[in-house]
Amino acid sequence: MSGSSVNGEGIGARALRKEDARHLHGRGQFVGDLAMAGLQDVAFLRSPVAHAVILSRSKPSRSDGAIFFHDDLTGALPIVTRSSIPGYKVSDYPVLARERVRFVGEPVAMCVAASRALAEDLTETIDVQYDELPAIMSCDSGRAAGAALLHPQWGDNLFLETSFDSGLDPAVADAPIKVELDISTARQTMHPLEGKGVVAHWDHRAAQLVVHTSTQVPHLIRAGLAECLGLPQAMVRIIAPDVGGGFGYKCLLQPEEVAVAWLALSYKTPFRWIEDRREHLVAGANARQHQYHIKAYADQQGRLLGMDAEVSVDVGAYSVWPFTACLEAAQAGGNLPGPYHLTAYRVQTYSVATNKPPFAPYRGVARPGVCFAMEQVIDAIAKAVGREAWEVRAENLVPGSAMPYTNITNKHYDSGDYPAALLSAKEMIGLDAFRAGARRDARGRYLGIGFASYTEQSAHGTKVFAAWGLPFVPGYDQAFVKLTPDGALEVRSGIHTIGQGLETTLAQVACEVTGVPLRDIRVTLGDTATTPFSTGAYASRGIVMAGGAVGRAGEVVASRIKAIAAHLLQVAPDAVTFRDGRIYAGNASLSYADVGRAWYFRPEQLPEDVDRGGLEATEGYKPDVDGGLFSYASHAVQVAVDAETGLVEILDYVIVEDCGRMVNPMIVEGQTYGGAAQGVGTALFEESPYDANGQPLASTLIDYLLPGPVELPKFRIAHRETLSPYTKFGIKGVGEGGAIAPPAAIINAINDALAPLHAQVRDAPASPKRVLAAIEAAKGHVGALAGADA
Repeated sequence: MSGSSVNGEGIGARALRKEDARHLHGRGQFVGDLAMAGLQDVAFLRSPVAHAVILSRSKPSRSDGAIFFHDDLTGALPIVTRSSIPGYKVSDYPVLARERVRFVGEPVAMCVAASRALAEDLTETIDVQYDELPAIMSCDSGRAAGAALLHPQWGDNLFLETSFDSGLDPAVADAPIKVELDISTARQTMHPLEGKGVVAHWDHRAAQLVVHTSTQVPHLIRAGLAECLGLPQAMVRIIAPDVGGGFGYKCLLQPEEVAVAWLALSYKTPFRWIEDRREHLVAGANARQHQYHIKAYADQQGRLLGMDAEVSVDVGAYSVWPFTACLEAAQAGGNLPGPYHLTAYRVQTYSVATNKPPFAPYRGVARPGVCFAMEQVIDAIAKAVGREAWEVRAENLVPGSAMPYTNITNKHYDSGDYPAALLSAKEMIGLDAFRAGARRDARGRYLGIGFASYTEQSAHGTKVFAAWGLPFVPGYDQAFVKLTPDGALEVRSGIHTIGQGLETTLAQVACEVTGVPLRDIRVTLGDTATTPFSTGAYASRGIVMAGGAVGRAGEVVASRIKAIAAHLLQVAPDAVTFRDGRIYAGNASLSYADVGRAWYFRPEQLPEDVDRGGLEATEGYKPDVDGGLFSYASHAVQVAVDAETGLVEILDYVIVEDCGRMVNPMIVEGQTYGGAAQGVGTALFEESPYDANGQPLASTLIDYLLPGPVELPKFRIAHRETLSPYTKFGIKGVGEGGAIAPPAAIINAINDALAPLHAQVRDAPASPKRVLAAIEAAKGHVGALAGADA
C-alpha cells in the first residue's frame, strides 16, 4: 500500500512517529527521571562466587532499615515459575540468596541510603563467608555423570528434556547424502540503552503499592509482584513510563523489582534501584547459548530427506518468571526446520542448569540459533552435492503454491512465497556478477556471499502457550477507544511501547477506522490503572494483537459516530463517510467535535434510539489462528575476510522481508534495521565468556564488544506484502525478524570466502580468533589428506 485512503495517514502511510518529538528534545520520562520526596536509593551486594554454601553473614550494628538479608524480607516469597510440561523441574529463585548462591552476581544483601553511592558504600560493611562448591559451566559438564548439582533435590541438572520423532530412521535409511555438523552460539547479554530500573512507593490515598518499572509487560508484572508479596492485584499498580529498549529482558519479573517493592510496602516511603552497566553484564539478560549436533540427509540433488538433531541450551541457575528456563529449547526444537519442506525429523532438547545468570528471552527467542544451525546445514548439503547454496536452498523452501502449509512440527505457515524472496535477495546482492569476478580484492582479502532464510512466528497465542505449560496463557488483547467532546480520540491499550513505534501505529489503525486525524489521536499505554488487560509486548505480537483490538473498538465507535452524524445531517447512516478529517454526507459535512458535543453536552440533538454505550468502546481481539502468523525474509551478505588477521568486513547486506500488510513501512524498516544490527553483533562480536570457576570475563564494555556505526553496513531492504488470511488488515508481526538471520548469513558468507582455504567456521561469534583457528584447522586437515594420498 502506498498510503491510506483515510487522510493519507492510516494503514500504509509513512507517518512520522508521534513519540519521537519528546525523545529528540530530551523530554522523555524514564524510571531514572522520577523524583519523589524522601526517595532513597538501593544497591545490592552480589555474590563474588558462582556456586557456594553461605556459611555466615553479618552486618554492622545499628544498620536496621539500611541493610537487609533474605530473612529480613518478611513475607516476600521466592519467584517460582511453574510449568505443566511433564518432567519440568521447579527452581525457587530467592529474592535475596538464602543458604546458597548459584551464580556470580546473585543478590545476597540489599542496602538502602540517601544516594546510590552511599548505598554501595554500605555493601562494603557486610561480611559474608562462603564455602565454595564445584561450578557447572557448560551443558556438557552439567549433563556429565557425577556432576555437582545446582538443585540437589532434582538429582540432575536438567530443567527439562524433550523429544520428537516423526519416524526418521526408515525415511533416511537409503539417503545418498549425509552431513553431520556440530554448531554453537555464544552466551550474550542484551544491552538496551536503558537498563532495568524500578521506583516503588505507597499511595496512601488509594491504599496501593505503586511501582514504576521499566517493563514490556506491566499487567504481568502486577500479577507476579502481587504473588510474591502476598497482595491482591487490586492493591498493586504498575506504571511503565518510557522504556529505553527491552528486547525480552524486560519481560521478566526481576528479584530486584520484588525487593524494592517490598521496601515500599513495608516502610511506606519511596525507594529506587537503577541497574548499572556492570550489573547488566554480570547478573542479567543472558541469552543465546546453544549447542547443536545435527545429522541431515538428502538426495543427490540436495533435497532434504530428514534431519536428526540434539539441542542443548545453557539456561543458567534459575527459571525466570513467567517464561521458565525451557522456552528457548522448546522454541529451538519446534522451529529448527524453519521455512523448509521436511518430511522426517527427530530432535532431542536439553535445558541444562549451570552456574550462570538465568536465561532471558532475547529478540528472536531461539530462532537466531536455529536459523544459524539450519542454514549451515543447507550450505553443507549444497557443498556435498556440488551445487550453489542458493539453488539448494530455493528447492527446499516451502513454495508459495503450498500456502497455507503445516510443517512437520505443526507450525502453520499462513501465507507468503519463500523462494521468491530468496530469488530477490540473490538478484539484489548480485551473485551472478560476483561469481564471474575475482575471489580476492585488491588488499588480498577473500570475498564471499552467504544467504539465510527464516520464518518469524509472530503473535502466537493461546494454544501455543498452553502447550508450553506456562503460568500465563495469552488470550484476547483488549483496547479502549473514545471520542472526546471536542472531537479528539483517546486510545488505550495494555500493550507497551519499548521503541517499536506503537504510539504511532496504533494511532494509524484508529485513524484508518474512524477517520480522526493522527494529530487528534492520543495513545495511552503502560499503566495497569488506566489500560485494559494485555499480557504485553513480546513475541512480535504488538501490532497484530493490540492493532486488531484497536481496530475492533474503533469500528464500534465509528458506527456510533456515523449514527449520530446521520441524525444531525438527516441522512441514513450508510450515507455517512469519513474524509479529510471531517464527516460527510454528500456535500454536507460535520466535524468530529459536532458529534462529540451532541453526545456529551447537547443530548436533545441525539436520535431516540442512540446507542447507550456512547462514543467509547472496549473490544478484545486475537487472530483466527492461535499458532502464530509467519513473517519471513531472506538475507544475503557479501563479506571480505583477511586471512592474516581474521578480521571480517561486511561489504553489502540485503534483506527481502514480508510481514503482511505494513501499517507503517518506515517503522517496519526501522525494526528490521535495528534487529539486523543486533544480529551483526551476534555474528561477529558479542560474547559473555566465563572461566572454569564461573567468573565472568566480560564485565565491562572494554571486554564485551558491541557493533558500532563503523562495523554496521548500510542495510538495503526490500518489501513483499503477502496478507495473512487470519488477522485484521492482514498484518503480521515484524519486531524480532531482523535479528534472526544475520549470524547465519554472515558466517555462511565467511565460509564461502574461505572455501579456497577449505576452512569452515561453525561457531558464533566469528571473532578473528575463531576465523584464524578455522584456517589453521583447515591447513592441518588438508595436510593430513595430502599425507594420506602420498
